[in-house]
Amino acid sequence: MSFPWISLVDPTSNTSISCFSSNQSTVLSGLEFGGIPVVLLLNFCVFIVLLIIFSIIRKKFWDYGRLALVADSDGFNESTHRRYGRMPSTASNVDDAEHESVRAENLTFIIRKKIKQKCGVDALHYLSFQRHLIILLVVITVLSLGVILPVNLTGKLLRNDPVSFGRTTIGNLSTENDLLWLHTVFAVIYLALTMVSLRLHTSKMKDLRRDKARNTLFICSVPKVATAEDVKDHFREAYPQWRVCSVTLAYDVAKLMHLDKERVRAGKNLRYYERVLEKTGLRGLINPRLCSNICCCSSCEKVDAIEYYRSKEKQLLEEMRRQTEEVPDHPLGMAFVTLQTEAMAKYILKDFNAIECSGMKCCGGREPQPSSKSKTLKVNRWRVSFAPHHRSVYWENLSVRGCCWFIRCIGINISVFIVLTFLTTPTIIINTMDKFNVTKPIYYLNDPIISQFFPTLLLWSFSALLPTIVYYSTLGEAHWSKSSEQLSMMRKLYFFLLFMVLILPSLGLTSLAWFFRWLFDKTFLGGEIRFECVFLPDQGAFFVNYVIAAGLVGSGMELLRLPGLLLYTIRLMAARSAAERKYVKEHQAYEFEYGAMYGWTLCVFTVIMAYSIICPIIVPFGLLYMLLKHLVDRHNLYFAFLPTHLDRQVHLGAVNQTLAAPIICLIWLYFFSVLRAGFKTSTSLFTLVVLCVTVVFSLLITCFGHLKYLSPLNYEVGVS
Repeated sequence: MSFPWISLVDPTSNTSISCFSSNQSTVLSGLEFGGIPVVLLLNFCVFIVLLIIFSIIRKKFWDYGRLALVADSDGFNESTHRRYGRMPSTASNVDDAEHESVRAENLTFIIRKKIKQKCGVDALHYLSFQRHLIILLVVITVLSLGVILPVNLTGKLLRNDPVSFGRTTIGNLSTENDLLWLHTVFAVIYLALTMVSLRLHTSKMKDLRRDKARNTLFICSVPKVATAEDVKDHFREAYPQWRVCSVTLAYDVAKLMHLDKERVRAGKNLRYYERVLEKTGLRGLINPRLCSNICCCSSCEKVDAIEYYRSKEKQLLEEMRRQTEEVPDHPLGMAFVTLQTEAMAKYILKDFNAIECSGMKCCGGREPQPSSKSKTLKVNRWRVSFAPHHRSVYWENLSVRGCCWFIRCIGINISVFIVLTFLTTPTIIINTMDKFNVTKPIYYLNDPIISQFFPTLLLWSFSALLPTIVYYSTLGEAHWSKSSEQLSMMRKLYFFLLFMVLILPSLGLTSLAWFFRWLFDKTFLGGEIRFECVFLPDQGAFFVNYVIAAGLVGSGMELLRLPGLLLYTIRLMAARSAAERKYVKEHQAYEFEYGAMYGWTLCVFTVIMAYSIICPIIVPFGLLYMLLKHLVDRHNLYFAFLPTHLDRQVHLGAVNQTLAAPIICLIWLYFFSVLRAGFKTSTSLFTLVVLCVTVVFSLLITCFGHLKYLSPLNYEVGVS
């Protein structure tokens, strides 16, 4: 795939033909208006079919969703849902009859108060973020279609054909055309509009508190031999004016938590069959083997359900008792210190953090306020921060730290990168088909179904698979808090999706393997790249078709949530008894993955912005995508997911990543200008200067955001 312009060609030349023949490709050929009308019609039909399927499934599996969301709070175990998949099943919908009446209303009119009460404040800011992007895209649509598109149509570089998609792109303008300046100016305008829109969004986030226990400090590098009383005595001596309410040391409880979860599950199953015995007088029989409910073997031995689960619960209780006795022998060197007020915590935090800069002591070699236990506790090595909220901490992951955590994280991400090498840009499938002349008859038919619909659908399918891979890899990293996990997921997913969906297809490379061969192998392709073959005008339609597929097919699939439904079915099949199947139904609803959703949305938004000037036709379809995405996410948040509590840094991180979209738009314009007119032309130099200023300004904003904690205002002590 490639950029939607043509490089240094005469309008009467046969560059496209020679490029196609040199590549031996039968499917990447010119179509009427890039095949967009046909692809739009096909995707719309698929969208309607998905809506019909969603309506049928929602009606048939309504009771399952009610069981999931009305399950008692004691039965809900967050770690269970984290392990069982990224998306909930289709049946996870509402918790009472009131929501059914609300569902019939137009989702646009669900009031802010109800969303906050049902979904939490994080949902409000996520939806607000999308609304600001929608408003931004409305303005950009008007400018792109009202100004940029007519300017592109005035060019005569490409053939004057009403069904030629290339006429709508910047490639239709010659290098001597003064109107090319207009594109760079509008790129700067789009950047300014994006910054204003994001500023308006962040100004409404004042009520979003940091997901921290602001009067509790989290201390790392505490000696493992230290006791809670030692830590408390230190703070009493060092800060006699402040009151320490409690000190809690952290221990390795991962195995204990797993045993407790299994004990609760066995206990629920036992209560289920005890109630059956009370009501019917019959003792249930089960096959304790995995997937026994689908086993056709009649000779399988069955056991008494009550005795089985009673013995299992007793066994787990014994293991828990032994593990509880061993827990004090495995301290983690961490402590949670709770002060009486937030002002006290801020004062102590300032005393520790304000004296450290890049690992070197500043401020004249000052030390934290000492006590008689400072040397014993090695206070100068402590790392102090606000403690995450208890609902945001993954207690079972605290034991994974230090070098083990970094090695684990690096190993997992290298593995994901290797997988990405083989998954990027599924046009490799099309190219493989070409080698065997599978698509040769299509060459004569010039069918847009094969040349545009199929590749874009493949790309969307692979890009939809990537979030699941990134999700499980992020879980494997064993983050300590939910917020850091979601932030890592968002950044990784955005980076990988950007390579898969935008960068590599734009360069015309089929995978990262080809990218590295082109980058490092001097003999690859004869040592040169024919950019006139890479940057063909009609291939901008590929990205338009991708946005159409993401908006229509993607939105329909998010409503269906088929991966979750499939996983839910597998869990039901693996259940050993009716009690376990009931447990599965009660634990199918879980929290909204903001990190994955932010990363996915920002990837498509970046594609839209990157081609908003080069290929202005993409913008209205991008607006359609964002509208459908907003409605689907609003529905899923309100009816399908449990409330999520995150740190504000996740939402602010999404805002920072959004700035990459207009910057990439400038990079694409600069790339085009250099290839078309050369490096020393006025348009190239002007675009380069604007790009450099923008990048430096954005980096300063980002760095300032990361260094904000050094500001005295962050530790301002108020009167409580």
